[in-house]
Amino acid sequence: MPAPKKGPRLGGSGVHQKHILANLAKSLIEHERITTTEAKARQLRPFVEPLITKAKKGDLHSRRQVAATLELRNTPFYSGRDTLYKLFEEIAPRYVARPGGYTRIVKLGPRRGDNAPMAIIELVEPLTVAQEATREAEAATKRSAKDKAAKAEAPVVEDEAPAAEAAEVEDEAVEETTES
Repeated sequence: MPAPKKGPRLGGSGVHQKHILANLAKSLIEHERITTTEAKARQLRPFVEPLITKAKKGDLHSRRQVAATLELRNTPFYSGRDTLYKLFEEIAPRYVARPGGYTRIVKLGPRRGDNAPMAIIELVEPLTVAQEATREAEAATKRSAKDKAAKAEAPVVEDEAPAAEAAEVEDEAVEETTES
């Protein structure tokens, strides 16, 4: 059995904290972006990322584990099937090539009323094929610009070295003439 979290909890008890995180995770999966306090966002990130990793596997065992973690039960009003469907069929395929880091936390200003620090936690959007091509083209142009700059600087350095060698040869010639 895992050890309970030390220090203050989000809800007051460990069970309440699990319920809060499960509800926040359901909202994040459903809306893909939620605004909450920084403390909740920081605790939600390590709660949600393993769920997405399990969803990437896509097997029945993973689906049941995610449903248990999100506390999705067959109730008459809300079964949670749409949340599971969205996670397994829409969100998980986006991150097949990504090894982790599925969420991003963006800090906002303090909340009006109680001055609580607020943050947005959202799912990171994977790059589309066009964006990847653009990114690679930009990287290639940067590399070629650096290569051109290195080539432009390289002859200057090479010119200085022969000049120094020529000066040394002249010094040697002067020494030889003075000795004779």
